[in-house]
Amino acid sequence: MNAFFDYMKSLFTLIFTKPFNVPEYGNIFADYSQEFGVWGYVMFILFIVVLVVLIVSLVLLIIYGIKRIFKRKTKGYNEKAMMEEIERLNLELYDVTREKDRILSLSREAEGAYSPTISAGGGGGFGGGSGQEVINGGRFAKLYDVDEKYAEGDYVTELPEEYQAITLKEICERFRNFACSQMKLYYTPEVVRQFFSAMGTGHLIILEGISGTGKTSLPYCMGRFLKHNTAICSVQPSWRDRSELLGYYNDFTKKFTETEFLRAVYEATFRNDISIVVLDEMNLARIEYYFAEFLSIMEMPDPKEWIVDVIASKRDDDPKHLENGKLLIPQNIWFVGTANNDDSTFTITDKVYDRATSLFFDNKAKEFEAPFTEGLNIPAEYLINLYAQAIKDHPVAEDTIAKFGELDEYVIEHFKLAFGNRIMKQLYSFIPCYVACGGTELEALDFMFKTKVLKKFEVLSVGLLKDELEGLEEELTRLFGINEFMMSRDKIRMLKKSAR
Repeated sequence: MNAFFDYMKSLFTLIFTKPFNVPEYGNIFADYSQEFGVWGYVMFILFIVVLVVLIVSLVLLIIYGIKRIFKRKTKGYNEKAMMEEIERLNLELYDVTREKDRILSLSREAEGAYSPTISAGGGGGFGGGSGQEVINGGRFAKLYDVDEKYAEGDYVTELPEEYQAITLKEICERFRNFACSQMKLYYTPEVVRQFFSAMGTGHLIILEGISGTGKTSLPYCMGRFLKHNTAICSVQPSWRDRSELLGYYNDFTKKFTETEFLRAVYEATFRNDISIVVLDEMNLARIEYYFAEFLSIMEMPDPKEWIVDVIASKRDDDPKHLENGKLLIPQNIWFVGTANNDDSTFTITDKVYDRATSLFFDNKAKEFEAPFTEGLNIPAEYLINLYAQAIKDHPVAEDTIAKFGELDEYVIEHFKLAFGNRIMKQLYSFIPCYVACGGTELEALDFMFKTKVLKKFEVLSVGLLKDELEGLEEELTRLFGINEFMMSRDKIRMLKKSAR
């Protein structure tokens, strides 16, 4: 037995000093094996068995690892190819649908379904003037219905006298109680503040999260609370350009194919209350394809420039608020997009995120009791004035901006990401509105940092940045304290967990 242990000692010494001196392994065995004895040989055989098992296990582990890497790459390639194929099929479906409509229009015209009449004054064409062709009463059926609905004048609402001085905080509390008592929908005070503050920051809001967490219910409930029902427009995977959103002119039927989205936007021009239009499942198609024009328009500082081209030609019988084929987007309308995060949807790009305020729904709020509360029809101008007053009354503290600047420098240095002027501009609107809604300055800053900055981390290779993420959490503690920025800390922990 002693000879065996002396052999093992010499063997391991050789392995660590001269591992590739193969003949020496045989010499060591020859020197010691003669003195092994029975138990020495037994131990030697056991050693050989264990060694073989270890070598085989190591080889199998390497093979398994290679297969796993290859399988992951193959899976990623297959998923990418599948998504490209789905997009291609959606495009083909879109083209087939449009061709079907064209053929149907030809068939109807051949059957005399569309019999043109000439308006008084004679003539034809579409260049404007009195002698224009009128097809079945005009080319905008839905918009004419809106004109008829408001034929006696625009809809003008005023706050009841007892609510003339209602504040943003009181509106938030009232909406939360309304949702609970009348709709059986439960929202935390933070979510309600975030939504109303988002309305004060811009006219595009994105509600993200898993299915069934109340994304669509929130704007729907808001419409009921404001006594002006929300228009819900379902986005289709085949949407590829603005015509899917606004509609298009059919050269065969001489009609404009209107959408519910166009009708809702047009109706808002007759009203002074708040109008909400929902783009449900907005990332089933690429948002920057069909919504690009609105993203650009809403960036313009002058609301008078918020003009969208509906149709190229002008006619005297066009809808009342359609001037020269163009429609002015009113300031009393807000667009709310809902988005599921799964494999059936497209990734929302930074171009969209940077122009919107995004709320994430990851769970349902707990039920609570609230007194029965009636809705409140609020003029849009009144709400806009409340936001403007909030910016005056609750300016962001210079110390907060200075600390946020340090945080910006840290993120640039360690993650090569910058906040950008657009995000800083939104901070100066969102934070005062959030404070006016009953929240705190740091809560609002935490929300903006999570949704505007940490959201961009999802495209980084966080597996290589685990130490940097821990450093970022420490930097938040240094700047704002251990009990602040809890939403951002949760997001950082989730990123670190995904990096394992």
